[in-house]
Amino acid sequence: MAIASLPASNPTIRINMHETDMTKALILTVKDWYESQSKQTKIEKIHLIVGQFTCVEPQGLQFAFEVQTRNTFLAGAELVIKDIPLIAFCHSCEQEYQPQIGLQYACAECNSPMEDIRSGRELKIERIEYSDPSQTVNDFELVTSK
Repeated sequence: MAIASLPASNPTIRINMHETDMTKALILTVKDWYESQSKQTKIEKIHLIVGQFTCVEPQGLQFAFEVQTRNTFLAGAELVIKDIPLIAFCHSCEQEYQPQIGLQYACAECNSPMEDIRSGRELKIERIEYSDPSQTVNDFELVTSK
């Protein structure tokens, strides 16, 4: 695989490759939805929920989205990312805590290992905002009060 041949001193390339693949999957999913619509719509925004424990870098995802959607049906669409923190539950202490990704995953109170993740693994499309570009002012019925 190409990623295995990259030097360890350049983690940015690895992040960008990961986000590039994620963006390709996102575009294909949105394309399937787009093509299933009876009317051609203009996609304005795609809202994503991205958990911190997915190892997806929001900036890398934004960059990959901008590059990969140029001159496509998604050109000009905005990618809105809602970052979800990693929250775990300690059964020994019976409380939620927020592990420090890459530093400490165990409970800060009792040092029990992280076993129950409550949030932070999400990676999904929350919603798509779109409009019908064929609509004009004449297409709407204006109601006035007398």
